[in-house]
Amino acid sequence: MNPATALATVLVDELVRCGLTDVVLAPGSRSAPLALALHAESRVRLHVRIDERSASFLALGLAKRSERPVALICSSGTAVANFHPAVIEAGESGVPLLVLTADRPPELRGTGANQTIDQIKLFGTAARWFAEVGVPEDRPGQVAYWRSLACRAYQRAMGPSDPGPVHLNLAFREPLIPDGDTSWCEPLDGGANGPWVRVRVAPPPAALHLPPTRRGVLVVGDGAPNVRRYVAAAGMAGWPVLSEPNGGGRYGDHAISTYHYLLGTPEFADTHRPDVVVTLGRPGLSRPLLSWLKRAEEHIVVAPDLSRWPDPTRSATQVAQAVEIPVAAGDDSWLHAWRQADLAVRSVMDAVLDVSGTSEPRLARDLADSLPNGALLFCGSSMPIRDLDQAMRPRRGIRLMAGRGASGIDGVVSAAMGAALAHNGPSYALIGDLSFLHDQNGLILGPREPRPDLCFVVVNNDGGGIFSLLPQAAVRDPFERVFGTPHGVDLAYVAAATGTPYRLLEDVSDLPKALRGEGPRVVEVRTDREENAIVHARLREAAQDAVHAFLASR
Repeated sequence: MNPATALATVLVDELVRCGLTDVVLAPGSRSAPLALALHAESRVRLHVRIDERSASFLALGLAKRSERPVALICSSGTAVANFHPAVIEAGESGVPLLVLTADRPPELRGTGANQTIDQIKLFGTAARWFAEVGVPEDRPGQVAYWRSLACRAYQRAMGPSDPGPVHLNLAFREPLIPDGDTSWCEPLDGGANGPWVRVRVAPPPAALHLPPTRRGVLVVGDGAPNVRRYVAAAGMAGWPVLSEPNGGGRYGDHAISTYHYLLGTPEFADTHRPDVVVTLGRPGLSRPLLSWLKRAEEHIVVAPDLSRWPDPTRSATQVAQAVEIPVAAGDDSWLHAWRQADLAVRSVMDAVLDVSGTSEPRLARDLADSLPNGALLFCGSSMPIRDLDQAMRPRRGIRLMAGRGASGIDGVVSAAMGAALAHNGPSYALIGDLSFLHDQNGLILGPREPRPDLCFVVVNNDGGGIFSLLPQAAVRDPFERVFGTPHGVDLAYVAAATGTPYRLLEDVSDLPKALRGEGPRVVEVRTDREENAIVHARLREAAQDAVHAFLASR
């Protein structure tokens, strides 16, 4: 057996023993040993994509939804560089990726050899760990090295307290395909009943016990740990819960869904300062919320890994791996005030949205309302997730995700595809037109590839809608070309190019019917950027009036 085949066979086998179930492959010549080993491995589900960037975000979505490491494989050269955006997102959002990049052997590096670049630590600090595996050799000791390395890589990607991408760079000398000889200098077999190395996870750390108080607030952002436990504890303590949609805590009687507008009204923000704020995950969608956190007297950030804690406002007073929120005695006037203000704002917001036609925030609200229990909703990281944050009502029964680690618009179609493939139930994606066009290659599926049940709801405002809500909109002369960036693309033709079923939604009341179907499909919703800015302004004005009326009535 040639060394390249031996290494690939052993590495794949050991990763499967560790628990690997999904692998994404971008085809290439130098990675042939890994591709052939995977094709022969019946214990994994193989996904093949022709575009490395699409492949990498597909793996990201698979790993994000499954919360398990997914292997990602490519050939050498610029193929590896196309993985970088997804590796950055995985690093920032703590998604376990196993990035296996094929490389030329050392004697071909720095010589101008074809498809050869410097791949050593190419992803920099975005990777949790890097290993240059080395050229495989037919000598004793290699099997123990390869199998123990695979166990280390899998476990480091998994975490448990700090999951993220791991990069293994594998140099292969030719021949790259099996030669028909199965002999090797030592047994290639792995452990009899599992992985080569069994890793034991330490028990959870002792929690920080907070003093009992009724005047607390729980804030839940992207990537929050143990959400249900903390939401239940906050409920017992009488705390309001301010959860971003992708935080997973916007449900139940304590969920305050209009916090963006409540805290955007200075009079409410000033008179509703808590004794303590506990933050889970990475909040970052609402500027009023972030400004309010800056003024918190006691702000406790929960971070399972104490070497990496989210604190974008630099307002944390304590950081703990876990927190115990005790039941507190006393009246419920604090929670009652938050809930009454929330109901007042929700009422006027819904009234504005109900007469806004097919507006973007109304689409977000109605989409979240209409999805069946057990559904997954994957959101674009620019306006779609913000519209959901500001308009979505509390509800149970759906899983909502977004790529908010680095918050880029790249790879959204592919990431949604990956998440849908890992989800046991119907899946939907709410994305903008620029995100859709940026990753239209994500719609390309070979005839033998697994196909998810995924409906893309694409908001087409012919450009970058978020900029119409930012100060850049005031610069009228250059705005449309350098910020608005109209494209004029007919999305029906984009869908047709890949044979993806397409439908244009002209009236938001037809949304439930438009969502029906199976497999990958596209529903386009056309909106106007200027009209959307007007709707947002009306929402803000109506909400502020409602808050002022609420405060005056107390």
